[in-house]
Amino acid sequence: MTATRRLLDERRFDELSVADILSAADVARGTFYFYFASKQEVLAELVRRAIAHGHQAAEPWLTDSGDSRDAVRHGISEGARLWRAEAAVLRAIVENWRTDEQLTELWLQLMGSFTTATAERIVADGRPDPAIDDDALAATLTWLGERLYYLAAIGVEPFTDEETLVDALTYIWNSVLSARSSAIESSG
Repeated sequence: MTATRRLLDERRFDELSVADILSAADVARGTFYFYFASKQEVLAELVRRAIAHGHQAAEPWLTDSGDSRDAVRHGISEGARLWRAEAAVLRAIVENWRTDEQLTELWLQLMGSFTTATAERIVADGRPDPAIDDDALAATLTWLGERLYYLAAIGVEPFTDEETLVDALTYIWNSVLSARSSAIESSG
């Protein structure tokens, strides 16, 4: 896995072969296949490990009962840091999740876990709005973050500036959440 991670810093995942990984790791083919059925399984494990850190980063917003605006910014900042630290792995999954059934299932499951947590927090904050489905809103916010973090990771301006990225995502999230609160207060 360490060798694959290093190779992803140099090349795109779709350009890697199992032979490249074997050579970089200095392991025999049999050893590789004892642990992994394919290079996609290696990527899947690298992604699971990276995303575990993402769940830790989101924890303050999910559990904080204080000012959710600060917690939103903290979570987005931590997400940006995670993407910077794990750029090679996360770029690989975003670029390849539709090329392999197991990667598709994994990425949808992981993104779904962030979506579910976001929807639960929206409801817990008393922000449900009958005009829009909470799950759809949560999914939109989650996938928007994924896309912008990815664009930053591949060097697309203005998202390469982490502060700009965090400011923009924080503004969107807080605007949406505030608008939902305002709509509920005015209808109540």
